[in-house]
Amino acid sequence: MASGFFALLDDIAALMDDVSVMSKVAGKKTAGLLGDDLAVNAEKASGFVSSRELPVLWKITKGSLLNKLIILPLGFLLSAFLPSVIHIILLIGGLYLAYEGAEKIYEFFFPHKEHKKIDRTEKLSKEEILAREKEKVKSAILTDFILSVEIVIVALGTVEEAELPTKIIVVSLIAILATVGVYGIVALIVRMDDFGRKLIDLNTEDDSFSDKVGKFLVSALPKVIKGLSVLGTIALMLVSGGIFVHNLEFLHGIFPKIPSFITEFFVGLIVGFIVLLVVKGISRIIKSLKK
Repeated sequence: MASGFFALLDDIAALMDDVSVMSKVAGKKTAGLLGDDLAVNAEKASGFVSSRELPVLWKITKGSLLNKLIILPLGFLLSAFLPSVIHIILLIGGLYLAYEGAEKIYEFFFPHKEHKKIDRTEKLSKEEILAREKEKVKSAILTDFILSVEIVIVALGTVEEAELPTKIIVVSLIAILATVGVYGIVALIVRMDDFGRKLIDLNTEDDSFSDKVGKFLVSALPKVIKGLSVLGTIALMLVSGGIFVHNLEFLHGIFPKIPSFITEFFVGLIVGFIVLLVVKGISRIIKSLKK
């Protein structure tokens, strides 16, 4: 009995070693997606009435956890019984990521009219505030669902050779860390300007140190969100390009003398704009048929 107990401990130790190593690999592979997730959700969680930012963010976080509870079992079932489907979903996800990145670049050079955002100084009834919150929370949770599918599939792709228990622990750990880490950082970002205002109001002195720090934080918030959006777009191209380069045989070692991250970026960029042209073409055809 004692020998069986120690053998069990050895198995657990070996499993945890595998989990540790594979979690690092999966973390690196999904880092780009997490950056995009952070950028998207920081943008979606901002613009609310100050007192409602954290409650709204908590609603989105709960929606994100529910998304993971739906996606993870489906991902594990596919990995166990239809592993070939994982590669197909991974490539489809790569197409979506490339398209999303290309669309962001296109909209940067050819911007659309922005939708009206909630103004902090705008006088709204309680019902109007709640209605706008509900609409934006739904949009954020839907976006999180799409990004969560991509994160889980990419994480599964990095541990496809592992035993099922290791897969479950590694991918679940990545999914939970994604939610806790991303929304924890988003909470700090969206409250940055409010913390800055508190520093400005800390004392009655003009141009004090706290005033300077507070004004910096207030003015930095939109720049931080914009910077995250740029980094997120670059990450989209790198992750999508990496998916194509590593999962399509004819792209393996296509430019061996060029650093892999440059090749992956441009592969993602080219595929993204091809998909964007196809989508816009189909959209125009549908609009012309409706007329």
